[in-house]
Amino acid sequence: MSSRIGAFMLLIFLFFQILSVSALTNGIDGSALQALKAEWTKPPSSWEGADPCGTSWVGITCSNNRVVSISLGNLNVEGKLSGDIAALSELQILDLSYNTGLTGPLPPNIGELKKLKNLILVGCSFTGQIPESIGQLEQLIYLSLNLNQFSGTIPASIGRLSKLYWFDIADNQIEGTLPVSNGTSSPGLDMLLETKHLLFDGNQFTGKIPETLSLVQTLTVLRLDRNKLTGNIPTSLNNLTSLQELYLANNEFTGTLPNLTSLTSLYTLDVSNNTFEPSPIPSWISSFDSLATLRMEGIKPLSLIPNSFFSPAQLQTVILKRNQIDSTLDFGTSFSNRLEFVDLQYNNIDVYKQPSSNTFIQVILADNPVCQEEGNKPNYCSAIPPNTSYSTIPPTCTPCDQGREASPSCRCAHPIIGTLYFRSPSFSGLFNSTNFEILQKSIADFFKKSSYPVDSVAIRNIRENATDHQLLIDLLVFPLGRESFDESGMSLVNFAFSNQTYKPPHIFGPYVFRANPYNQFSDRGGSRNMGIIIGAAVGAVVLLLLLTLAGVYALRQRRRADRATDQNNPFAKWNTSKSSINAPQLMGAKAFTFEELKKCTENFSEANDVGGGGYGKVYRGILPSGQLIAIKRAQQGSLQGGLEFKTEIELLSRVHHKNVVRLLGFCFDRSEQMLVYEYIPNGSLRDSLSGKSGIRLDWTRRLKIALGSGKGLAYLHELADPPIIHRDIKSNNILLDENLTAKVADFGLSKIVGDPEKTHVTTQVKGTMGYLDPEYYMTNQLTEKSDVYGFGVVMLELLTGKSPIERGKYVVREVKTKMNKTRSLYDLQELMDTTIIASSSNLKGFEKYVDLALRCVEEEGVNRPSMGEVVKEIENIMQLAGLNPNVDSASSSRTYEEAIKGSGDPYGKGSFEYSGNFPASKLEPQ
Repeated sequence: MSSRIGAFMLLIFLFFQILSVSALTNGIDGSALQALKAEWTKPPSSWEGADPCGTSWVGITCSNNRVVSISLGNLNVEGKLSGDIAALSELQILDLSYNTGLTGPLPPNIGELKKLKNLILVGCSFTGQIPESIGQLEQLIYLSLNLNQFSGTIPASIGRLSKLYWFDIADNQIEGTLPVSNGTSSPGLDMLLETKHLLFDGNQFTGKIPETLSLVQTLTVLRLDRNKLTGNIPTSLNNLTSLQELYLANNEFTGTLPNLTSLTSLYTLDVSNNTFEPSPIPSWISSFDSLATLRMEGIKPLSLIPNSFFSPAQLQTVILKRNQIDSTLDFGTSFSNRLEFVDLQYNNIDVYKQPSSNTFIQVILADNPVCQEEGNKPNYCSAIPPNTSYSTIPPTCTPCDQGREASPSCRCAHPIIGTLYFRSPSFSGLFNSTNFEILQKSIADFFKKSSYPVDSVAIRNIRENATDHQLLIDLLVFPLGRESFDESGMSLVNFAFSNQTYKPPHIFGPYVFRANPYNQFSDRGGSRNMGIIIGAAVGAVVLLLLLTLAGVYALRQRRRADRATDQNNPFAKWNTSKSSINAPQLMGAKAFTFEELKKCTENFSEANDVGGGGYGKVYRGILPSGQLIAIKRAQQGSLQGGLEFKTEIELLSRVHHKNVVRLLGFCFDRSEQMLVYEYIPNGSLRDSLSGKSGIRLDWTRRLKIALGSGKGLAYLHELADPPIIHRDIKSNNILLDENLTAKVADFGLSKIVGDPEKTHVTTQVKGTMGYLDPEYYMTNQLTEKSDVYGFGVVMLELLTGKSPIERGKYVVREVKTKMNKTRSLYDLQELMDTTIIASSSNLKGFEKYVDLALRCVEEEGVNRPSMGEVVKEIENIMQLAGLNPNVDSASSSRTYEEAIKGSGDPYGKGSFEYSGNFPASKLEPQ
């Protein structure tokens, strides 16, 4: 009898197991998706069956049987968005981008999606008013409604979206004034206190720029161009001190351009084609140290060009077309050494004094009196056409048939084709193919590292949009291992662009990818046989359950034992079979759980993403105690990342010094590899030297930074037990805290000197070009003097402000060649960072500083000082300058969080690393 009862219970158990296998979608969610499908006249072809999660409907992601993501980019979906979508109460991502057949208004109840974080509807055909209920989406981070046909006004309720990071409604038909709060119950855009991107260009907005918009002090990009805005540009914009890009072109602004010199991070300024009152070119333009691109086309009359106009240190591009400039064009001697492109077409310039022959400025003076003489005209009298012929597809490829395209490897296939619209590229023109080779490699590497179904990518047909000066590039993405993409692959690729998961090199700026319709999907009928597959699978499951039931109890017991072991040893599951990397040996670092770090970063939100590199991403977080932390999260499947992870934990858990970044803990949970550091607010030294962080470093601060980083390095060499060789000393790996105290960071390549009798460690050459010790490169023998060489290069960076290798010139060689010890400051003024000269009256000890830096970069390690000796020398130099070497730097004006997002990873690898074999001659470029 008992055996029959046991068999009966087993059958019941199997019955419910089968039910759980065959029905994987919550009933309400399943019904909502079926209703969406019914509303669409052309749904995705794979949306078949009654179980969206169980039958893998394309673009649907489920968690615990609930639908959490709908991503259907460029799948030719047609119809209207039904209000039934509001039933998906767990939905976090809705991406319907580039389906031009999606029309009609958004459902008024869309605000019921309380957990929605990303609403991305780029490039569809939605119409009507943006629903007021969008203001109820309290978790929303990304709101991209650009390239549609929305009309009406902006709902003031959007001001309640306190977590909104990205707000893009460009290229619609939205009108009215920009809504702001009234100080009581009515919300407005001035309440978006976490927003960094407001992209409103290409609409029909009227009225003035509200004064209170300046309250959104997190803004880094503000685009109001191509509207009908009027009145004066408010001086209150000076409060937006984090602003990097300001576009006000093609409006109806009057008055004069206000002095905006408080925008110390401003990189791009475009005020073209407005109706300003007659006034000279503003003299305050020359004080913009961060300004790279300036467009002031068609705001005539501007009269004379001040002598200092071209002097901002970062200035690259100047457009002054169609004004009434009536003067001699003379760059003088104080123009920016980064200046590349100046366009002065359609003015009244009659004399041009060309700059010295060793400059590379491209000047266009077509349609000026200076170019109206008969005969052979100089190059600057021609308007250079855009280089649209560039392509990364070899011209030798055999032409493909049947509408296919040749890939960079000459394989014929049906790629995804679309146009990349770069909205504010920070380089001058379309004439340097190197920029586009970098872009093509960046996109290809992204898809490869993230395991997308992509074989290769190509770019071609490079041109500029004359209306808004966007850079347009055709992109071709080729499928991996097949002739065409399936719908799932298409969805993944488009989401990478629409969700801004792919981030281009910073010189290209923000972008939109507009995909062409795709009609060559493969495997269209695969889902139609899903019911048959499920039936066979159920039978197999029954057999499998019968065979494994006897082992369930033992397995549960084993898992309990494993959990107990994991609690005592966070590295119990460290997999040595794949990488031969033993588990780290810890000395006091705290083990965080995945859930703890997920919570303190708001589920690793984009808003908390502060950088990244080849290792992975870095997120800002806040512990329950209120302490700010930086979390370095490795990308999945990186063996090199695993080694760096182990190395940094072992090294940083045993070092404690105020000039070394402090490791607080780690996470080795759910196959994640995360390191938790103290948060360093002012980013890397390279950020400050390049002007990206907005911090100005005078001579005194630079000496203190050199001393602090030298002390940190000396500690590693001489006081750490055992001693540590960093192996990757560079300005990207020296961080600056709130007091500009230098801290050495990133120990992923470091080596321990285990044997005190040995003077070197024999190891593979790794490091960063420009900082690499030539002796280490030649012998594979790593010593502490290898770090000294890298530190010497950093000292020269502090002196010049330039990267070690810039425009084919190596800073070590440049200083050695230029210096003259018989003259003041060794005659190095031409190479010095202009900030030092402008902000420092006391340069005592300068010559001794240069002597010390050059001793550090001697060819042979035996001729270099130790780091302890370097520290003593810098202390002596500071005393010569009347400074106390025992007093830390004063507080700075800006923090790292306010600096450029994505401009580099101060906690990881932000620049190119060398790991392999180069010819020795490549160590010092000619």
